[in-house]
Amino acid sequence: MKKLIAGVVLGVGLTAMAHGAGDPVAGEQKTAVCSSCHGQGGSKPMMDIYPKLTGLGEKYTYRQLVDIQSGDRVVPEMTGILTGLNDQDLQNIAAYYNQQERVVKQANPDAELIAQGQNLYRGGNMASGVPACAACHNPKGIGNEPAGYPALSGQSAAYLVKQLQAYRNGSRATTANANIMVDVASKLTDSEIEAVANYVSGLN
Repeated sequence: MKKLIAGVVLGVGLTAMAHGAGDPVAGEQKTAVCSSCHGQGGSKPMMDIYPKLTGLGEKYTYRQLVDIQSGDRVVPEMTGILTGLNDQDLQNIAAYYNQQERVVKQANPDAELIAQGQNLYRGGNMASGVPACAACHNPKGIGNEPAGYPALSGQSAAYLVKQLQAYRNGSRATTANANIMVDVASKLTDSEIEAVANYVSGLN
């Protein structure tokens, strides 16, 4: 009986770790180097092409850290940054950034551009087979944590454009979720990418 109980406890413990029970306090202690590009707390990147790390979703952030560390997702600016960190460190960093508040800037004042982006985000483009972004990323842009779909609200338009282009050219085809985006982005025009990126950037 004792062996059975021990086995159950161990199994539960491993399941909790596998599903992302990171320690945000421990994670914060590992993020000093991150602030040089992503800003204090991950909310104010030094350049618009760098992502905000706040509130993306713990599962998504952890998955990206794993892929970047392994080289499956190539981000030249991150070369060597995650060297020496173990899996629990990555879980903890993801938990820390997920607890930080997202900062949303004022939306692009180009009303026509925003309207085009809103229509695409909410309704997709039936003619070209583009699904509504809101179906996976939530109407408010807060993502879907259990599915590992990131929150998009508040990211800079420049970063979103860069990532959609990366999906479209296949350079971010690293996971099953990424391949979903590769298929979606392959059907987007340059003007649609610009429009939806600017809409999402100010989505609140």
